[in-house]
Amino acid sequence: QVQLVESGGGSVQAGGSLRLSCAASGVTYSNRCMGWFRQAPGKEREGIAGIDTLGSTRYADNVKGRFTISKDNAKNTLYLQMNSLKPEDTAMYFCAAGRGVLCEWGDYIYWGQGTQVIVSS
Repeated sequence: QVQLVESGGGSVQAGGSLRLSCAASGVTYSNRCMGWFRQAPGKEREGIAGIDTLGSTRYADNVKGRFTISKDNAKNTLYLQMNSLKPEDTAMYFCAAGRGVLCEWGDYIYWGQGTQVIVSS
């Protein structure tokens, strides 16, 4: 059974930073693409950062240059470092595991429960 558990969310002022973590069981990060998604109230869930099995990363335009995705295969943990946070980054953030080694945003099939991020102005 796959279980993804996010942590690290919270409230921060604009310009601040947070680091999200995602611990996994039942899935191995070294042989799957992993990603971070977010969903703001009244909006659709969007993919914001992904990392493949070789460590190549991709980002949504609205977070590029501010967010960094990384993983520690030995700890089976995924991270999202978020800097220069803006009020529009307020959302529920989800960790996800994909079908294989390379993933488009629609290829993610396992999801965590999410962690809330609130950015105040």
